[in-house]
Amino acid sequence: MKHPEEIFPKQRAVQWGEDGRPFHFLFYTGKQSYYSLMHEIYSKILNIEKYQDRLRAKGLFTQDVKQISLGTSRWLTKEELGALLVESISTHDYDHFIQLMERLLSMPYCATEEEFVLRYRQQLEAQSRKQTVPVLERDDRGVAFSTSDGRRKTSTSSVLLRDCGSGRITINGQDYLHYFPVLQDREQLMFPLQFMGMLGRFDLECTASGGGRSSQAGALRLAISRALLSFLSEGEMETMRQAGLLTPDPRVRERKKPGQEGARKKFTWKKR
Repeated sequence: MKHPEEIFPKQRAVQWGEDGRPFHFLFYTGKQSYYSLMHEIYSKILNIEKYQDRLRAKGLFTQDVKQISLGTSRWLTKEELGALLVESISTHDYDHFIQLMERLLSMPYCATEEEFVLRYRQQLEAQSRKQTVPVLERDDRGVAFSTSDGRRKTSTSSVLLRDCGSGRITINGQDYLHYFPVLQDREQLMFPLQFMGMLGRFDLECTASGGGRSSQAGALRLAISRALLSFLSEGEMETMRQAGLLTPDPRVRERKKPGQEGARKKFTWKKR
């Protein structure tokens, strides 16, 4: 059974005194909390401008200052903001709120109001915590290694990534330079290692099957990225996730359509 607070919406307490006068000067706007918030945001902007003017007068103003970190949070949605204010706000009101907050954030010394800004942002859960990390194993010599696999289109691949190596990479028993003659495929294969600054640290034994060379390179890149997680910290995992290295490529070959030559190509039109 749900709690009554989840069923019945919140309501405001009595907003006027015994003489019938409202407590708040914005009561007759119909959205006193919303307009109070907008007034507060604008007053914050004016305070930052005054602070910046004082720094300019002293010759201490600089653009290279600490900024508010927003990478792991998002703005409250229109519904969430309305619930926080206990008022119904329109899309136009919400857009105006976002514009004013973005204006505040565009100021060099906005970090002075970091606590106020973060009050209206929702923290995002780090997706790296949901990522399955391969178990780090050790061979008879005590060398750490991890295994993983990847897919792209119809290609499948598996990777054994061994630490304390010399950078040797083999694919189906061949050196990767011979297996991938196209430079673009080689770059795609090496990108996870280059991105994390680990070129030359690992030996890789890879297998790939199905599809063409390009899709095999994509499948191997995903497998290498996943195998690398065993050697990374949580912050580095999040960096890889944000770079798109842990996201499978969902694209597949588009099917041929009936009545035309290919997926998009049409038959040559002839008058007779």
